[in-house]
Amino acid sequence: MERARYFVVLQNGEWKISFNNQHYGPYDTQALAIRAAVDAAHSTGKNGQDAQVMVQGQNNQFRTEWTYGDDPYPPKG
Repeated sequence: MERARYFVVLQNGEWKISFNNQHYGPYDTQALAIRAAVDAAHSTGKNGQDAQVMVQGQNNQFRTEWTYGDDPYPPKG
């Protein structure tokens, strides 16, 4: 089974979560969007599918922020 990926993106000046070609949000800050994405990914992981949160950087490249089963939940910070 393919890993579910939640992407935290800056779109038109607003932080959103992109998942399965749908956008959720907006969130006031990147940190709030990341936390919401981690919560959603954690729920997906508990339901038996690997999940990961990816965050868009200033160079439009994505970095891994959180992975179900590898990183603590809830995340610190």
